[in-house]
Amino acid sequence: MRGILIFDNLNDVLFTKCNKKFACHIQNLARAQGLVSENTSEDSNETQHLSANIIMQLFSPIVTSQQVMASQFGNFYTSMQCHDGTNMVFDDFMGYTFLYISTEDIEIMKRTIGVCVTIVRYICGPDVAILKTSKQRANLVSSLLNAWRDLRKREQSILTETVEQLSVNADLASSTLRILHDAADKLKSQSDLSNVHVLVLVEHKFLSLYSSKNAQDLSAADILLMILMCKVANGSEHYDNDNNEDNNQVHNEDDADILLSHSNLSSEDTEPLNINSKLANPTSADITHLFGDSRDSSVSDGLYSLAQDGLYSQLVLLGTEQTRTANAVHIFELSKGINLVTTMEVTQLAISSGLYDCFYYLNVMNGLQMQRDMDELRPAFDGFDAAIKKTIEGIRKNRSHISNDIDMCQRRFQVKWEFVRRKYMDFFKLHDSDSMLQIESNMPGLIETMKELFRFTCFDRNFLKIGNDVILTVSRLVRQKFNDFSDFLKVKALKNFTLGSRTSLTINKYLEEFPGLVHFIYIDRTTHRVTAPTLDFTNPETLALTTNKIWSMVDHSRNHLQEGQFSVMWKDTTFNYAYFLWFEDDSGSPLKCKTYLNQQMKNFPVPGILCGDYYKKLSQACFPKISSNKIRIYELYCVHLGLATSSCVLEHSRRLAATIWEITGLPNNPADIL
Repeated sequence: MRGILIFDNLNDVLFTKCNKKFACHIQNLARAQGLVSENTSEDSNETQHLSANIIMQLFSPIVTSQQVMASQFGNFYTSMQCHDGTNMVFDDFMGYTFLYISTEDIEIMKRTIGVCVTIVRYICGPDVAILKTSKQRANLVSSLLNAWRDLRKREQSILTETVEQLSVNADLASSTLRILHDAADKLKSQSDLSNVHVLVLVEHKFLSLYSSKNAQDLSAADILLMILMCKVANGSEHYDNDNNEDNNQVHNEDDADILLSHSNLSSEDTEPLNINSKLANPTSADITHLFGDSRDSSVSDGLYSLAQDGLYSQLVLLGTEQTRTANAVHIFELSKGINLVTTMEVTQLAISSGLYDCFYYLNVMNGLQMQRDMDELRPAFDGFDAAIKKTIEGIRKNRSHISNDIDMCQRRFQVKWEFVRRKYMDFFKLHDSDSMLQIESNMPGLIETMKELFRFTCFDRNFLKIGNDVILTVSRLVRQKFNDFSDFLKVKALKNFTLGSRTSLTINKYLEEFPGLVHFIYIDRTTHRVTAPTLDFTNPETLALTTNKIWSMVDHSRNHLQEGQFSVMWKDTTFNYAYFLWFEDDSGSPLKCKTYLNQQMKNFPVPGILCGDYYKKLSQACFPKISSNKIRIYELYCVHLGLATSSCVLEHSRRLAATIWEITGLPNNPADIL
């Protein structure tokens, strides 16, 4: 049984994603409390169309309690366990309550709800309420969650929340980068948008990226989102089965997730987004104009046969907390399993990040006002005021590219804010309740106008049409250039390298120096890049190593990490396991953490990057006087045969950490693991 619910501050249900078991359970509870007719059958259609009113009545007490604990006492629940073994896990984003109900383990539930928050942040930005009115957005959030749940059970990179680089030779890497560079140049010259990223993903691995000069950097979490979006775009997401957690899952209709709609759709969904849209074929003149003399000889009249190819396009909010930018993401399948992802910034950084900060500070102010903490209210107000000024200034500087709708909305927003701002200033001077009453009565109108401005400037559907024909033309030409080596890349993605094969000159010559080593996962947490052999179950050496062993090792290590233990070794009847996390400065010298972290780590996200950059917070807590940009963080998981001694495991781990650059191609200094 599982269900994810999202509530606003009035306990209205914005989003419900559940399986049939959960829906039946809710119907039974509603029937027992007289909320639905006794005649409703568990197999009826009503079971799969739960009323938002029923959900609100059943969950309002616990959601209200959570909101009161959070807003008035700053001490909210993280999880609860019921007598029957059902668990509830809570999270919060911009004042919206996220609730996950399941019989799963608490730790995986916390990660799941955290990933849900992250996906909502990417897809909706701070305007979470749009999930109630936009079926398209709700469906996308649901599909991305399904993709994450499926890949996490099969891919080491998604399990560890890292980016796996596809290992290819230098010539192929250089050729790929030149193709992407050429494509980005053509996109910039032929469209109104100059901040562009062009990247290629092979299966679930990263091959290459080219970014234009002034584009905001893509984070590792952004790239993981692209991987999930490619899975959704290619229609390969699967519903998993609660009762069958292995890799050979069988689709069970009772356990398939149901996405429930809670309201009539707004006008935003009267026509579909540009998903798999069929665009016109490029003409010979188009190709000549775009590529001129650099046109590849493989591009020929055969291009006309690609009439059924299309783009999968979405608007998302990418970047870090300080650099949120609205992007149009276009996915084009070069070949089965190989995707070209083009992202184009559609909003100036000052506007998108300014509006994001507006929502953030407004949420902080609402919490402080609920707690009657007026001492901290003034700094939050100043932050809100600065964010509004940043937004308005950004709009003014881009006046030539601003529509009349945005201009009028910005003016309404500014007028409403000036009134509320004056009332805040009166309150700070006089501390009178009348000013606060006027603030509270005018705040809903200000918030609605702020949401409207956010949708106009960041999530306007028309942004998806900008440069569409050019993007499709360039994408098709990139496909032609990839034709000669796409088959090789697909095979390489299946076995990036393995411990069993003896054909590779690099990885296997290297691994012969570590007798007894069965598997390892090496992660550079500065860039969140992973190096690990592909799990090969057809080889006798790795046949006994099941996915459950590796996945359990990662979970066990994370549990110890959350308790402040950076080095752990243990064994079972088959294998010897080791986990190490260590720090280095930018010269490669080891750094020792001398800070007691137990209390601080209670407020950390779960280890990983999708629910927040755990490792950045960890380095800041361990070394508060050193800039995080000067700290390097590494993780190493090792699995040895059970006969390996502890001293052998330790010696191998040290040598592996010191010489891994022979595989990655990135030189590194020896590290003092312990």
